[in-house]
Amino acid sequence: MKRWGLLHPWLHLALLDFESRSSYSFSVEVSNPVVDPRFLRQGPFKDLAGVRVLILDADEPPRFSRPRYRLDVSENCPPVCSVGRVSAVDPDTGGSANIRYSIDPQSDPEAVFRIGSDSGSITTVTELDRERGAVAQHRPSIGRPMICQPEPLEQQQQQQQQQQQQQVPVAAEGAELFSYRGNDVEAYAAGSAPSGLYQLEVLCTEKDSTLKVYATTTPESDQPYPTLPRDPRVDVTALGRTSVTLAWKPTPTAAQMGQPVHYCLVVNKEHNFKSLCAAEAKLGADDAFMPAPQPGRDFSPFDFAHFGFVPSDNDLTRDRGFAGNKVPRYAAGRPRAPDMVKVCIGDKNLYTVSDLKPDTQFYFDVFAVNAATNTSTAYVGTFARTKAEARPKTLELKDGRVTDVFVKRKGSKFLRFAPVSSHQRVALFVHACLDSVQVQVRRDDKLVLSQSVEGVRQFVLRGKPKAKYVIRLRGSRRGASTLKVLATSKASSKQPFPSLPEDTRIKAFDKLRTCSSATVAWLGTQDRNKYCVYRREVAEGYGEEQRRRQQNQCAGPEGRRRAEKVLCKYFSSANLQKAVTTETITGLEPGKTYLLDVYVVGHSGHAVKYQSKLVKTRKYC
Repeated sequence: MKRWGLLHPWLHLALLDFESRSSYSFSVEVSNPVVDPRFLRQGPFKDLAGVRVLILDADEPPRFSRPRYRLDVSENCPPVCSVGRVSAVDPDTGGSANIRYSIDPQSDPEAVFRIGSDSGSITTVTELDRERGAVAQHRPSIGRPMICQPEPLEQQQQQQQQQQQQQVPVAAEGAELFSYRGNDVEAYAAGSAPSGLYQLEVLCTEKDSTLKVYATTTPESDQPYPTLPRDPRVDVTALGRTSVTLAWKPTPTAAQMGQPVHYCLVVNKEHNFKSLCAAEAKLGADDAFMPAPQPGRDFSPFDFAHFGFVPSDNDLTRDRGFAGNKVPRYAAGRPRAPDMVKVCIGDKNLYTVSDLKPDTQFYFDVFAVNAATNTSTAYVGTFARTKAEARPKTLELKDGRVTDVFVKRKGSKFLRFAPVSSHQRVALFVHACLDSVQVQVRRDDKLVLSQSVEGVRQFVLRGKPKAKYVIRLRGSRRGASTLKVLATSKASSKQPFPSLPEDTRIKAFDKLRTCSSATVAWLGTQDRNKYCVYRREVAEGYGEEQRRRQQNQCAGPEGRRRAEKVLCKYFSSANLQKAVTTETITGLEPGKTYLLDVYVVGHSGHAVKYQSKLVKTRKYC
């Protein structure tokens, strides 16, 4: 039978402190008080076990260096007179970098003293006079001491808002009325302020920055900043691979105050912004206050299409529209920050961002902008990741078999080749029939080949046991492409496609041209191949553009008429510099234009066509 022993600290012991001691170690002894006399010689009947107790760290509040401070200050000391300094530390870190000081409003209701939020230095706000009873009330008395509370950094903004709601007394000339440190939106309002010159000092502690300032003498009646609704969040209502639809509740400022308010949207890939000023500083001064473009008037659709802002005709902001057809200077080129775009969309509270990159996280911020005061208020931004692209369909390649592939203009096709597990190499033959194509080969998701192919190309890849190959073919921008692709892991001396020279043009000799014949020449290779020559009469206006459209190198001679065939012959040369063959085409009519084609046929029967050549016989001989 097992019995459990429970360990717990005695109540009269001191509280455990992680900062002073993080663990305790001791031994626990267990014994059998009742022993059977028959087994006395087998003793002792007890055992020892080591126990180590680890103290978990808890988030503790800051602590002052002393529980009570006594500070003295001379009367008639001018405002901003130093009284003293208090200090505290964070027990968790042992430092004071992440704490802030503030005065408990209940202990100093007249706001006679001010404390530095970072330093803990206490100064006077007004001049103190011991003999004047009215002013004497501003001194902290013995029965009601002034309490300074260090606060965590995240609670500082909330404490400042509570202090601003209280009435601020009239300060003496030159006194500091308010101080703030950060990069957020901050406001200061005084219940009573004498006439005079008020000075705002701004110090950039890290790098050059920009800020916007709004000042008014009637804060009670002014509503400079748009008011946010009760739910200030930006919601994602629809999410796709390349688009995100956003919605938010409208600001009540436009309906209640009758002020012109529109919305601006900022999209980037890094983080959300606390203010529109911070977002514009990131974009740059030339991109500030950019309204939604209208194609053909302010921007061309190409300027925004790269990021997904192709607005409709109704998106132009009425309040900040451009007059005339003149394009602004900052609208002439592409944005300097391609991963960040700002667009103002008028008074709509529903917007779809399109043409985004799939499987990418974007951050969205919406700002309500008061066009009359040039001020803005930030909604609670959001972020979303676009859906990944659907896995493309792949075409399986058979070992040693030619496959015909069609690729759309700027499109892609994926091929998959799974050879036998014990292969040592893979030979890939690609025959681009029309325009050039981009070929990428991945072996087990690792890129091993990326080249542009025009004509016939052969690639030899090193094999890997049980490896799978994915071939991606990307079409050109000029037009669609057709290809013949063959992949094999078998060793063979005969190539499936005939070898071609680097130059597949046909040369015509003008001096040897007659009324009934034309002499042409083309390059060969070291391999013995079969060459077939065909001719076809074409119209007088047959040009190079028509010839280029019909330049399909995969179209073999089997589709030609017998009457168009001139001859077939075998040719090869061990010396590539002399691998040139000529042929005279006879039986032509005077003054006619002919299209000449040369086909080279490989051992397996696959034919590749040279570039067609236009020749014209002499009209008079």
